[in-house]
Amino acid sequence: MIYYQEGSENTVIGQNELEKGLYTALDKLGSRKKVLVIPPDCTRFHSRAGEITSLLYKYYKTDLKDILPALGTHEPMTGEQIDEMFPGIPGELFRIHNWRKDVVTVGTVPGEYISEITGGALDYSWPAQLNKLVFSGGHDLILSVGQVVPHEVIGMANYNKNLFVGTGGPEGINKSHFVGAVHGIERILGKADNPVRRMLNYASEHFIKHLPVVYIHTVVGRDDSGKLVIRGLFIGDDPDVFTLAASLSLKVNFTVFEKPLRKVVVYLDPSEFKSTWLGNKSIYRTRMAMADDGELIVLAPGLKEFGEDKEIDRLIRKYGYRGTPATLEALRQNEELKQNLSAAAHLIHGSTEGRFSVTYCPGNLTQEQIESVNFKYADLNETIKKYDPGKLKEGFNTLSDGQEIFYISNPATGLWSSRERLK
Repeated sequence: MIYYQEGSENTVIGQNELEKGLYTALDKLGSRKKVLVIPPDCTRFHSRAGEITSLLYKYYKTDLKDILPALGTHEPMTGEQIDEMFPGIPGELFRIHNWRKDVVTVGTVPGEYISEITGGALDYSWPAQLNKLVFSGGHDLILSVGQVVPHEVIGMANYNKNLFVGTGGPEGINKSHFVGAVHGIERILGKADNPVRRMLNYASEHFIKHLPVVYIHTVVGRDDSGKLVIRGLFIGDDPDVFTLAASLSLKVNFTVFEKPLRKVVVYLDPSEFKSTWLGNKSIYRTRMAMADDGELIVLAPGLKEFGEDKEIDRLIRKYGYRGTPATLEALRQNEELKQNLSAAAHLIHGSTEGRFSVTYCPGNLTQEQIESVNFKYADLNETIKKYDPGKLKEGFNTLSDGQEIFYISNPATGLWSSRERLK
């Protein structure tokens, strides 16, 4: 059932409209006494989920018992990050999702179904895993909050991904990521219907229909001045809430060019992007727009590591972004990669397959470290003098030397492609 829907390519949902829309839906749900909220963490700061969670606390007050940020494999948020993203909410309400220890398998998607949806490429079964608090916490309302936007692993982010990946466990996260990698990143980006989503939908339909889950989805885009604004708000408890948001997101967040881009400069906000695990969104979201032999320059002042998780960080450093054939060969020969399929999937996603180059300009990694994982390196300070984020405008820029570049201030907010890649 859809409890609230509003949105279009030109809609701007301000603070008052957001609160009114949200509370209209909550009123329809009736009184609740034990509420769990599952928002994203600070790596999705611009989703407006923090603001929405604060409004939920304002509405439910003491009936909001738990807030479980959907960390997935990310590091837990610090107190400072929680205060910034979720203003006005007591810190004692926040729980930490430990993806290696805090999960329970709620059901298993059979290998026969995985084979069917992947065209026979994979036939392993998939465990649907959730944080124990989500599955057996005894809540009478579970609110899953987040932004629907193109995503490299599951086509379009959010809906039940927030549960089965955001609060999932090692095997569930690893295997779901690998399904996306095998299907192919350029076949999955921006697609609401794909093998990974079908797998999660199977789990929702068969294993958690009894849970009182309601999804709160935003669609966020840029206005004419380049400011991020909420274009859509969709609240409901069935697949339609995701379908509606995904349809609008493609209109708001997907940019198609008549010709491929020769040079793209991406800025990674240091408060949001500290690893290539997240920072490689600069590659994922632009790869379909990049010209063959084009250049992607990534300004990454906060970059200090490769993986958010220590073991995944180690595997990225060891195997590097060397393309699909090299990664699959390493997978065949190394048990540690077989046990960390999400890392293997990430290595595939983060490679350009030699089609275009990626130059990272990190704030806290050395040239040796960057080049060891098969990226090019450039000095951050020197590069920013040439490509100053404070002076560049979103989109096409012509520099003083006549050079044309395309600038993206946050790769997590969209998807870019040339028309020829959509054929």
